[in-house]
Amino acid sequence: MSQHRITATVLSVIAMGLGQIYNRQYIKGILLLLLYGTGVYFGIDNLGHAFWGLFTLGETPQHLELVGKVYKMVPGDHSIFLMVQGLIVLFVFIVFVLIYMANIKDAYEVGKSREQGKHPHRFLETILYINQVKFPHLIILVPLTFVLFFTVMPLVFSIMIAFTDYSSPKHLPPANLINWIGFDAFKDLFTLSSWARTFFGVLRWNIIWAVLATVTTFFGGFAVALLVQHTGTRFKSMWRTIYILPFAIPSFVSYLVMGNMFNSQFGPINQYLKLIGIQGPSWLSVPTWAKVTIVLVNLWHGYPVSMLLIIGILGTISKELYEAAEVDGASAFQKFKMITFPSVMFSLAPILIGIFAYNVNNFNGIYLLTNGNPANSEYQFAGSTDILITWLYNLTMLQGAYNFASVIGIIIFIILASFSIWNFRRTRSFKEEDMY
Repeated sequence: MSQHRITATVLSVIAMGLGQIYNRQYIKGILLLLLYGTGVYFGIDNLGHAFWGLFTLGETPQHLELVGKVYKMVPGDHSIFLMVQGLIVLFVFIVFVLIYMANIKDAYEVGKSREQGKHPHRFLETILYINQVKFPHLIILVPLTFVLFFTVMPLVFSIMIAFTDYSSPKHLPPANLINWIGFDAFKDLFTLSSWARTFFGVLRWNIIWAVLATVTTFFGGFAVALLVQHTGTRFKSMWRTIYILPFAIPSFVSYLVMGNMFNSQFGPINQYLKLIGIQGPSWLSVPTWAKVTIVLVNLWHGYPVSMLLIIGILGTISKELYEAAEVDGASAFQKFKMITFPSVMFSLAPILIGIFAYNVNNFNGIYLLTNGNPANSEYQFAGSTDILITWLYNLTMLQGAYNFASVIGIIIFIILASFSIWNFRRTRSFKEEDMY
């Protein structure tokens, strides 16, 4: 009897399902054995070609070949297709290995329970056990599978592109093959003067933009929330409705309308300034004014979100705290400093970090308003107001420099992940999460 777990484990290692059959779970064992056979057949049929495609990225490009007296296009290896197919096979193999390991663990556990004199579950009992005890795990597997194949795999694919020479027109499949080049694209981005100047210039403005966009919308929303919630303010519901309107309008429409309003020649803003004798600036034609315009428009469009969040938090602060502060002779500023602001920041700090991360990648706010303009002669495929994500868009959609775009994507991910994790762990709400 003491050998049940060992025998079942060894058999499940030899072939998936044999351990379950040994443990007298015949239906489950047969199903796992069929899955094992399917997986082995799939692996034999695809795994070798998948690894060959991932390592070589193809050997023969599409080319013209003389057949008789006529040249015909002969299809060759498509490096991108080989990479994608290889990744799909590799991820399926990983899933199969995980199921294989779960099969070994299951055979061991059931064999152990047999040694203890317990009767192994029959197939219907297993179904009931999964439905009653393991149902949450079963439900999680469905979205987890989608995340694996539609989030993680594309992410891995985009990272792999950074280590190739995938760019237009010299290395564009199917007419040309792609090659692995290691860290050459990373090296070129930081050492070639034109690329390095563009990268550090765009990165500097990207960080300034993200900080200004986050700070202005937060404190703008904070100020409006305090005014609306002030005890002397009447018709609070009406003011809340009016102030949420900028956010209710689709951002696509808002930015395009604002781009026309700030037009230096025909825009209504400069027209109104002329009426009072002021010569309006070239809002979108001068780099400095274009950046100011972007921040102002983003403030107008973004403050309602902060306002609503802060209004919700202000309603949860106990009035007894303010009454006690008044008894102690605290001024309005002291009450704000010691009660209101810390209470809001305790709840909003993680969200504020998320808003900053969003602004780092705020594609709409830049592209729809200025399209990265005005042009900058010192930059490589980027304008004066481009941020990393819009520069990445230009490199992929307009220039075909996919490997450089992938490198920039990796850098954006590293910056955001490092900043978010470091700051989130420093917030009070994270440190005191066990209190709730």
